[in-house]
Amino acid sequence: MGAAGDMLTAALLELLPDKQVFIDKMNSLGIPGVEVSATEMTKCGINGTHMIVKVNGMEEHEYFHALKHAHSHHHEHEDGGNEHSHTHGDHEHTHEHIHEADAHSHSHEHGHTHMHDHVHTGMHEIGHIISDLDISDKVRSDVTEVYRLIAEAESHAHGIPVDDVHFHEVGAMDAITDITGVCLLMEMIAPEQILASPVHVGSGHVHCTHGTLPVPAPATAHILRGIPTYSDGTARGELCTPTGAALLKHFVNKFCEMPVMTVSDIGYGMGMKDFDQANCIRAMLGESSGTAAEHNMTASAADGSRDTVIELACNLDDMTPEAIGFAVGALLDNGALDVWTEAIGMKKNRPGVKLCCLCRTEDRDRIVRAVFKNTTTIGIREYECDRYTLDRSISEIKTPYGNVRSKISRGYGVEREKAEYDDLAELAHQNGISVMDILKYK
Repeated sequence: MGAAGDMLTAALLELLPDKQVFIDKMNSLGIPGVEVSATEMTKCGINGTHMIVKVNGMEEHEYFHALKHAHSHHHEHEDGGNEHSHTHGDHEHTHEHIHEADAHSHSHEHGHTHMHDHVHTGMHEIGHIISDLDISDKVRSDVTEVYRLIAEAESHAHGIPVDDVHFHEVGAMDAITDITGVCLLMEMIAPEQILASPVHVGSGHVHCTHGTLPVPAPATAHILRGIPTYSDGTARGELCTPTGAALLKHFVNKFCEMPVMTVSDIGYGMGMKDFDQANCIRAMLGESSGTAAEHNMTASAADGSRDTVIELACNLDDMTPEAIGFAVGALLDNGALDVWTEAIGMKKNRPGVKLCCLCRTEDRDRIVRAVFKNTTTIGIREYECDRYTLDRSISEIKTPYGNVRSKISRGYGVEREKAEYDDLAELAHQNGISVMDILKYK
């Protein structure tokens, strides 16, 4: 049934052994006026979880239901009560969208002013809210990137600069909550890779005072570029929201049919509306090996693992070694798994440097931006790579000079151990001895 922020949150929440830990964490983050809770819900005989997000004591769909009576025009999306708001131009009015896939709502504002008692939140204000949240740097980066995808899509759809996109305060807080919830759950679950089926976008049209628009809506369609989507006509309405689309685009490593998989946990996230099909999103957590051949390989790997990473590369012939060294550090700071350089010969017999880095699929956009920011390149090449890795763990080695961390790697029939160099170097300096003296006690 497509994708929506609250339904994704609920589905992932069901994969946790203790839901209350997440609920308590969300309510302690400091999202202004927001209270989060979860309730059980049944759709087509399937039990699952529905997320409740209240902003200043009122759910988003309740707020916009009340707001619609104060305005003389509205339009409906049959997808579930999702209302988001943003400003077009110098004056505004509110249009309500009602979606049938989930329990959110969004309102678009453009035209003349009907109400003066509601607040609009721009990307600058949203950035400040995100920066003040009590979350890790990784989660903060994920939240920021997902919101950027939504803002850029709205900017493209309405032909206005990103900084001029404004969201209604209630819709903005609801979206921040949904996005932060999914990003936090991804950190808590910590999957090695994320696969998703092609996205069901729904069918039919959305009707507004500007005319009739096809599903998916323009902003959603913009975000879903490059992602396999479909509509089978079984559910009339908009099933994939901009928030859901942005979360999928940011986190999913690959869109495909379900692989060979040993499932350990299953979660169901429920939407508000009822269809002939169960209005839910299902999340499955387990061990995947893709094909039968890969399954046999994995079985013999003895704790090794396999995933997919992205290699990004560019050629440079006009940067100093110092500037290239700074770029390498900047890419690592932005989450690159590895960064290296290769000496190359370029056109006109110019010596040059090939800058390469590995990153996770979900980090690709951020790394690409970091490459352009910190180098003089005007083009980046991308390669998708299958990666086989040894499982890693940390132990401690006790020596007369102090403890040293030791990295243990095992899998695919091998086991290795290596002392952490930084620990060795620090103890060597402190005691006036060599690194080899400490390694005697390994």
